[in-house]
Amino acid sequence: MKKRQNESAGEDMSELELFAHQAIAAAGGDAVIALLNVLVKNVELERELALSRAAVSNGFSRGWHKARP
Repeated sequence: MKKRQNESAGEDMSELELFAHQAIAAAGGDAVIALLNVLVKNVELERELALSRAAVSNGFSRGWHKARP
């Protein structure tokens, strides 16, 4: 695996970098498949968020999401 340009010797991996390595390993080492899996999950989460915004009032969410226009 290529070393990042800004990586110093012995630098610990960040949590996100660890998750990225785990996602690639789960995809059998294929980074494109791993990215596609992440994008699909993101679409699913955005859909769930949109449904929750429709179901929950702005007052109940205490302004967590913007009021509907």
